[in-house]
Amino acid sequence: MRDGAGFAFAGSGLDRAAVARAAPERVAVLFASPGAQVLPLWRGRPLFAGDALGWLAPGHAILADAADAPIFLAAEAGQAWFALDLSDWQPDPPAAAAPSVFDAGDQRHPLLPEPFVFGELRNRMAGLGAREGELAAMARALSEWHRSHGYCARCGGASQPSHAGWQRHCPTCKADHFPRTDPVVIMLVTRGNCTLLGRGPGWPAGSYSCLAGFVEPGETVEAAVRREVAEETGVRVGAVRYVTSQPWPFPASLMLGCHGEALDTDLTCDPLEIEDARWVSREDLAKVLAGSHPEIRAPRRGAIAADLLHRWLADRLH
Repeated sequence: MRDGAGFAFAGSGLDRAAVARAAPERVAVLFASPGAQVLPLWRGRPLFAGDALGWLAPGHAILADAADAPIFLAAEAGQAWFALDLSDWQPDPPAAAAPSVFDAGDQRHPLLPEPFVFGELRNRMAGLGAREGELAAMARALSEWHRSHGYCARCGGASQPSHAGWQRHCPTCKADHFPRTDPVVIMLVTRGNCTLLGRGPGWPAGSYSCLAGFVEPGETVEAAVRREVAEETGVRVGAVRYVTSQPWPFPASLMLGCHGEALDTDLTCDPLEIEDARWVSREDLAKVLAGSHPEIRAPRRGAIAADLLHRWLADRLH
């Protein structure tokens, strides 16, 4: 069984053909091959065709709007996948530059027929298969990294994509820069028959999830779990165990799913981080996951939080 079979973006066994990245002539041959497909992205939104990704042929007219060269994603069995950022394209009328995390709106391109739309990946991730989910995560994380890292962190000069989109090179100081992945702990915290759920400020009504936070420099995963839970809710955590992980390309995180055993249940929430937190019994969690709880919505399908909660409810954490 593949890793992370219960959620989106988990590894599908894809051959990323990493050795080709340093060979521009080989990438060019792959891009010109009959099996080449390109996934356009616009301001972080991949192109969709209904419930699937909206792959296009390399010569499609809308790809002329790209400012940079295609990013090589992977190749196997006669197919090659690329991503291309079209964020410089301006719709008519211009769309908002920074769509909300929870915005479900789609953006049509006049050169593409229905059902092609640029859509928010978060809202569609659960409908993608393992292979398309992994490719979508790669494409979004890499394209957003290029959009936000156009200048050298060493000297401030303009950098350029290299290695088929997997590096950036500074021609001024010769520094090479690599895509970043930020480790984030996400914790199923339990005490007896209850688990701890929280909601951030501005979340949609009824939305609760497992607590989460970034791992700090010089910190272990276990220490990050204990620190984040204590900072956000005041709850002390004892034993911590790693469970599973999920790539989370919003913009470039790796979610490290853990189980933490709480030492107490008193809640003192940090209002800057947590709008509300509550202990939820197994019986109530069953209603949440079934979509019948009167106050708490079911977690987002395809997210690691939902997988952790389902595992605990079914007693499959160990």
